[in-house]
Amino acid sequence: MVEQERRGRDRVPAVVPVLALSIFAIGTSEFIIIGLLPEIATDLRVSIPQAGYLISAFALGMIVGAPVMAVLTLRLPRRITMIAALVVFAAGSFLAALADDYPLLLVARVVTAVATATFWVVSAVVTVSVVGPQDRARALSVLLAGLTLANIVGVPVGTFIGQLWGWRAAFWAVGAVAAIGLAGVLAMVREGTSGAPSSGLAAEFAVFRQGRLWLALGTIALHAAATIGVFSYVAPLLTDVAGIEARWVPLILLGNGIGCFVGITVGGRLADAHPWSVLFGSLVAMTVVIGLIGVLAAWPVPAVVLVVLLGVVSFLVAAPLNARVYELAGAAPTLASATTTSAFNVGNTVGPALGGLVISTGWGYAATAWVGVVLAVGAIAAGFTSWSLDARDARRARPGAAAARTP
Repeated sequence: MVEQERRGRDRVPAVVPVLALSIFAIGTSEFIIIGLLPEIATDLRVSIPQAGYLISAFALGMIVGAPVMAVLTLRLPRRITMIAALVVFAAGSFLAALADDYPLLLVARVVTAVATATFWVVSAVVTVSVVGPQDRARALSVLLAGLTLANIVGVPVGTFIGQLWGWRAAFWAVGAVAAIGLAGVLAMVREGTSGAPSSGLAAEFAVFRQGRLWLALGTIALHAAATIGVFSYVAPLLTDVAGIEARWVPLILLGNGIGCFVGITVGGRLADAHPWSVLFGSLVAMTVVIGLIGVLAAWPVPAVVLVVLLGVVSFLVAAPLNARVYELAGAAPTLASATTTSAFNVGNTVGPALGGLVISTGWGYAATAWVGVVLAVGAIAAGFTSWSLDARDARRARPGAAAARTP
């Protein structure tokens, strides 16, 4: 065990970057619609808020798909599960590219969402299984780097492809990248490198008796709702409110993606040693940035800067949020990983839905920021409650604490 931990501190095992490549493909698919909302809405003859519900539909598929597929595949080899998930994901992406109406595109989004949930759950479990507990946040940050690269490269390039050749071309490209990720998994992931088998369904469910786990999941959901509720409508916010030409939107999304990469890299390096400081510092910063978007959205330069900063602060907190769940789950991480995915996507469902609601009522695209501020404050409150419970237990565990309480 000592030798394994020493290796973990030297480098993250090679299997994790391989999995991150596939996370890049599925992350691009999840968020690519953000940059193509106007094109999809126009082509399918729906409103922009209706097109935004395609984001919520994807998230809803992940909410349901993650725990259900975690239970159904618990006894299957993890390598086989990941391969099957990528095959279904690629097929769903091609179905989206072929969709000629809104309902079919909606179905395609749900199919790819279930496949995404399955792959994400298993890959995250594999990641935390091949490193020591002291390196969980760092290893998870490498896996999540695939998601940030989706924001840096995938979403902007996909937006550019969609604007140049039509939004369907973007989904053809996503399916092709998923096929490359599948080749990487087939070539480099072996069952012996995919972590220890599950402890069993009873042990997986027993983890959820902890109130602190539910607080951690609530923090994740509120954080995700706050950020994605604003980010889902960033393209029309930049064009209609800030007055920026549509051709600059992919470049701004690229800046946001670079911000995400900076955030996840810094957060992953700091969170193992300073989990609570990173968590609270980034949540407070995120609240401030979202609030400033609401105030300054009509000014092009501040709007662009704040969209980039939103990427930094929203991903700075990702590593400690994920690592907290695995810390509480212990030796039964699979279903906890699934509910972490579900929690993120509860936020991804609620955020765009609330954003679409305030837009539809006539409050405008900038009003999504005020919804985000309220949700972010809720995330801070949930995190603070969890920290308080840990601090209380630490005080009780200190030597002499029992004697000090004795009259």
